[in-house]
Amino acid sequence: MIRPEELRSFRWYGGDGLRDFSHRARTRQLGLNPDEHMGKPVIAILNTWSDINPCHMHLRERAQQVKRGVWEAGGYPVEFPVATLSETFQKPTPMLYRNLLAMEAEEILRSYPIDGAVLMGGCDKTTPALLMGATSADLPTIFVPAGPMLRGHWRDQTLGSGTDMWKYWDDRRAGLIGDQEMSELERGLARSPGTCMTMGTASTMTSAAEALGLSLTGAAAIPAVDSAHYRLAAASGMRIVDMVWSDVRISTLLSPHAYADAVTTVLALGGSTNAVIHLIAMAGRARIPLSLADFDRIARTVPVLANIRPGGDYLMEDFYYAGGLPALMSRLASLDLLHLDRPTVTGETLGANLEHALVHNDDVIRPTDKPVAAEGGIAVLHGNLAPSGAVIKHIAAEPRLLRHTGPAVVFDGHAELLARINEVDVTPDSVLVLRNGGPLGGPGMPEWGMLPIPDRLLANGIRDMVRISDARMSGTSYGACVLHVAPESYVGGPLALVQTGDLIRLDVPARTLDLLVDDDELARRRAAWTPPPPRFERGYGALYAAHVTQADEGCDFDFLARTGANPEPDPH
Repeated sequence: MIRPEELRSFRWYGGDGLRDFSHRARTRQLGLNPDEHMGKPVIAILNTWSDINPCHMHLRERAQQVKRGVWEAGGYPVEFPVATLSETFQKPTPMLYRNLLAMEAEEILRSYPIDGAVLMGGCDKTTPALLMGATSADLPTIFVPAGPMLRGHWRDQTLGSGTDMWKYWDDRRAGLIGDQEMSELERGLARSPGTCMTMGTASTMTSAAEALGLSLTGAAAIPAVDSAHYRLAAASGMRIVDMVWSDVRISTLLSPHAYADAVTTVLALGGSTNAVIHLIAMAGRARIPLSLADFDRIARTVPVLANIRPGGDYLMEDFYYAGGLPALMSRLASLDLLHLDRPTVTGETLGANLEHALVHNDDVIRPTDKPVAAEGGIAVLHGNLAPSGAVIKHIAAEPRLLRHTGPAVVFDGHAELLARINEVDVTPDSVLVLRNGGPLGGPGMPEWGMLPIPDRLLANGIRDMVRISDARMSGTSYGACVLHVAPESYVGGPLALVQTGDLIRLDVPARTLDLLVDDDELARRRAAWTPPPPRFERGYGALYAAHVTQADEGCDFDFLARTGANPEPDPH
């Protein structure tokens, strides 16, 4: 246990110098007397609430419960508003700004008199961004997920946000439903605060945070509006104070075993392909090697146990009532797939956290001998079209397409794709190719990877085709979509050399993706290729373009991912 005078914040408040006097005076200006905060851990609450983020619209209220827990445990809470990264509204993509939030989180934690942090996020990029920044700052830290929204409803159908949006949008394009149905769907799809209630990127990453040991047990699946979510917020506020006194820093919890367990859990959930990029970036901040090869290796040993859309039948609310993440992880533990002796934010080991976990519905969380799929839901591909790798969520694709050879139909950008998809000659055997959707080409690697199928094919009952891009796709999406092709086309990766009519061979069981064009022809095309002009000429975009890494390296900034320490600020 550390003593009050050993608190980091004591350096701001505890001396007799001019600056100490000023800090105490200004704290009085805030309406606090010295006995309310002196000698108490200062807890930063980094809150991604905003008026334009429906996933986080309840977090301003939840922050009050966190504060209540901090005060009850003898701490001093300080709330900081940080970038909200609304997946729905921020363009071209909040992925462009993930690293900006990570920088903001790190520098706030470093530059203020803070002893510990509660991170409040959930909408896709906020979870990895906050954890990346907190990992670099290395203070005692606990993560409070926003929680999934309630299930949607339309007539007699249960809706899953994202997944059913794509499905019914295709139905409309196929002429199966009209404006009245779409109006009703619009009102029923998202009916409460919280993140997507499918196993999209939000629930994938909040589950990864819990699997890492950075959230209280069971946190990831609690619906946003459930009273248990209020209690979670207060309990997290109480727990972080104890973590400060015990000096349980985030670096004491994160280890190679923790990241292996997070990957295992994500794969068993049938989680989002975006987790590959985010977990690699997060592990890099902890100086823990994690690569595409690790994902593919672990995927071959992990069954998919969560029967949740888009790769299954149920939603996050069902998952919560079935026992949530502890129940699923207990089944992974029974297969010896987890490291149960590692520490977590609860103060107990992972094994102790899972000791009393029970599965209440075997169809939602499958028994290990009756999995949704025998292997993890993500496969990593290599070949002459993806020398540095690509990924596919094959559990969400039509099985007939997992081995497929077909002629390419190439689009040079998203705008061209949308303008021409119903004009070009496309058959069900065609391979749709989108380039200039990567980290630099997008810019920011937008979620364009679920390329639209032409209307006439939809009308004829075709609902899946092989689609290849250097972009990402929403974790709520589905289909035979090959994503994250690296290096990206914008920097001259092989995707830049594909021409309409070229044959492309996808073989997911063999983990290969190849352009069937001879090397001499590819060399001629490469010699004729010219780099495109920069997307940005100034500002944050220029900084991003100069320093972002490729998808297989996590798309972090090279100067943030590298080793090295920053000095502690001098409060005087």
